[in-house]
Amino acid sequence: MSTRPRLLVLRALGLGDLLAGVPALRALRRGFPDHELVLAAPGELAPVAAATGAVDRLLPAAAPGRAVPRALDWTGPPPDVAVDLHGNGPPSHRLLQSLHPRRLLAFAHADTPEVDGPPWYAEEHERDRWCRFLEAYGIPADPADLRLPSPPDPSPAPGAIVLHPGAGAPSRCWPVDRYTTVATTLRERGHRVVVTGGADEGDLVARLAKEARLPDADVFGGGLPFARFSALVGGARAVISGDTGIAHLAVAHATPSVTLFGPVPPSRWGPPAHPRHQTLWHPGPDGDPHGRRTDPALLRIRPEDVLDALDALDALDGLPDARPS
Repeated sequence: MSTRPRLLVLRALGLGDLLAGVPALRALRRGFPDHELVLAAPGELAPVAAATGAVDRLLPAAAPGRAVPRALDWTGPPPDVAVDLHGNGPPSHRLLQSLHPRRLLAFAHADTPEVDGPPWYAEEHERDRWCRFLEAYGIPADPADLRLPSPPDPSPAPGAIVLHPGAGAPSRCWPVDRYTTVATTLRERGHRVVVTGGADEGDLVARLAKEARLPDADVFGGGLPFARFSALVGGARAVISGDTGIAHLAVAHATPSVTLFGPVPPSRWGPPAHPRHQTLWHPGPDGDPHGRRTDPALLRIRPEDVLDALDALDALDGLPDARPS
């Protein structure tokens, strides 16, 4: 067993959550250079964690939805430092407290008054939230520190426009028939269009592929391995999706993107302000990001809105910083 002091970070969430947390993870890496940084997160995210350059080891941890895991398979002495990047407690606080860390960094919560952390602001952008949290503990953090290294493997569809109809919940899924309209129009314009989906989104991907009459070679369903998925996104002309993990991966690779927002505004989960990242959203009351029906605000986005946003991306081709290396 390593004799290095150990820093345990809890963020047992999804791909988009991990990518939004990259600035905080890198800040912790710089703030605790002599510690082994252990990230408690779903096991399938190990390649993503490695790509950040901040994580030494992933400790598999997950729970249904966005719940806090009931336990962590932690062995050996207590963590020297435990960091709650999962939420604002108290379940996540108590999970880490059960390991008896020498030091716990976490947001304050009325039900765990022994945690003397900064306040939680519900309206704050996710990237800014975790950087402010660490700054409160004297750890400098840069919310713009989001980029991942270029994928080492070639793209399976270089220059294609990637459509990703799925999301973590139905409320964030734009209707398939509208994606079909976008796909059909783009193909008529001469673009290669490919469709992707997660491991449990095979039916959704198959439906879009069938309605848009995409060839089998342009259908990437069933959850691609991260290396292949990352290469596809990194080599894409653009990515079109809802508010989900692939949108954050497009940001990490500086791939032009159009992200469709509904229940939650881009001010909380959207990309950094840059012309290569277009966001579509109709202001209104917040919806349920985990709801079982498409959010009404998302339904107000039309296929022509998406096509107009893509036209705006095409206008960037002459700019020297449209795709930084």
